[in-house]
Amino acid sequence: MPFSSTFTFVRLQYRSGDWDTDIRMPSNILNSLIEYTTLKVNLQEKVILLESQELFSYPFCYLSGHKLVQFNAKEKKNFEQYVRNGGFVFVDDCNHDIDGLFARSFERQMEACFGAGSLKKIPNNHALYKLFFKFPDGPPATGFELNGWGDDLVHEYLKAIQINGRIGVLYSNKDYGCEWDYDFRNKRWLAEDNTKFGINIIMYALTS
Repeated sequence: MPFSSTFTFVRLQYRSGDWDTDIRMPSNILNSLIEYTTLKVNLQEKVILLESQELFSYPFCYLSGHKLVQFNAKEKKNFEQYVRNGGFVFVDDCNHDIDGLFARSFERQMEACFGAGSLKKIPNNHALYKLFFKFPDGPPATGFELNGWGDDLVHEYLKAIQINGRIGVLYSNKDYGCEWDYDFRNKRWLAEDNTKFGINIIMYALTS
């Protein structure tokens, strides 16, 4: 599918649940793209209805929430077609657990779209973890996991749906969206910029 040469952070709006989470995160990630890469970026995120054909104009999308995910027929068709045609969706569970409403309902939607067992753990030596910044131990932990919120687990793997050997849906129970949901100017107080893994995700989406 043809895409613009300027990167746009697209958030997917779906009819069920709460899609409008972690509102400061996109600008933080966009700031990091400007800081660390040579990508041309749009400075504002773009919200697109999952059931809209406009979705197919962008190579990267973000979907998150805490509540029920129940795609209608058009949303289901678009999600599946977008991924099978080369699009990339980063999906983040804001409940950061494996048995919450978002996790259970989203995983059912993936089974409906791609078949049972299609969502699989990816190994921690996957190209995603070394494409730009290096993460030798796999996905970095979030403060929510380390502080015992959610299911009180540190999730050692991310899951993905792969199409022809390429990740089309990257799925996290780690709540990266909330981890990165702060004003980008506050990164100077961090010992290490925790948005760097977000750069890997986007660069993988754009180059793989």
